[in-house]
Amino acid sequence: MAIHDFLHVQIRGAGLTGSLAALAFYSSGWNVSLEDPLTMEQLQNRSRAYAITHSSQRFLKKLDLWNPLEEFLVGFKWLTVRDQEIDRESLFGLDDLPQQPSQAVGWTIQHQPLMKIIFERLKATSVNLKLGDSTFESSLSTLNNKATNYLILACEGSESYTRKSIGINLWTFKYKQLCLTAIVRLRGIDSDQAFELFRSEGPFAILPLGTDLFQIVWSASKERCRQLEAMNSVSFLDTLSSVLPNHIQASALIDKPRAFPVAWALAHRLHKGKVILVGEVAHRSHPVGGQGLNLCWRDVEVLYELALEVKAGKIREDQLPKLYGRRRWIDVINTLLITDSLVRLFSNRIHILMLVRNLGFSILNGIPLLRRIILSIMTEGPNFIPQFRISINYYKDSHGIK
Repeated sequence: MAIHDFLHVQIRGAGLTGSLAALAFYSSGWNVSLEDPLTMEQLQNRSRAYAITHSSQRFLKKLDLWNPLEEFLVGFKWLTVRDQEIDRESLFGLDDLPQQPSQAVGWTIQHQPLMKIIFERLKATSVNLKLGDSTFESSLSTLNNKATNYLILACEGSESYTRKSIGINLWTFKYKQLCLTAIVRLRGIDSDQAFELFRSEGPFAILPLGTDLFQIVWSASKERCRQLEAMNSVSFLDTLSSVLPNHIQASALIDKPRAFPVAWALAHRLHKGKVILVGEVAHRSHPVGGQGLNLCWRDVEVLYELALEVKAGKIREDQLPKLYGRRRWIDVINTLLITDSLVRLFSNRIHILMLVRNLGFSILNGIPLLRRIILSIMTEGPNFIPQFRISINYYKDSHGIK
């Protein structure tokens, strides 16, 4: 009997993390079932955009997904990080990337084409798709059965029924801020520019979506976000223009602004028996820096590598959950701590912290090597050290340094 005849994984939740996990395990030679109470149409029908980093690019290439997605990806060559309270900024460009040469500091992509491409690939495989499954919650009877002969991935998101049913709790707290997203047309900004603005009410991101379209991710108090949601388009655009950098103006609102709660969360453990927690089932972070989806996909990449090792006979199937937990803790904890620290450091007007921030920008702008290190961490995750070494070697070669 071939090894892939008895290697089986059941994936609960067919969002971006679960669907990509299904493709990853299928590519590793496993039998895969993917189930979700929502239909394929419901899973695709969402108005949102995501930041894609180099760590995700490399993984998508491993799964042969990068080329089909390229026409929908919008690359940005410049990332401006600006503290609007102290009027300081730092500009990150292609020369600051850990991997040279590259065409973009990062990319953005809208939810609908991304999900469409992934589902098209899934439909072309033998993955058992059970979408719009009304028996989703009632199918949990095997989760606490240690005799089950297949792995189960919990990928349903932050309110995972699977995680709750097996008794894994979270360390968690809610931010006082909400995050409001909207797609707008902007003037005075190039289509290859992205911004991360730090304001006392919370971080504010501007992500290019092609031509003059941009997604904004606006962090503010609950009351402020609810007011913004309730505004008509003219009032919203006037308010938006008042908080944008002076040279940027909002000219049109493309979709209705939507606010959502923001929380920090980390599961007490990443697996129990043969059940593995993946993506936002296991962790949640503030969207500052666009790390959320990329962190989830790095979970999937580790599972992909382990699935290949099981298939090759290098490790046993029952070792996979424990090894996954060991390999993911450092990256997950680091990312959650970094994003939370950024929010706490910059979302205020505390005098001593403003002095610290001012000094930080002076050091950052005066030391190119530091910018490279920071961008390496944000774009590469746990792989930033080897990629940073590649970057240093490239820099030395290009400048004739021995």
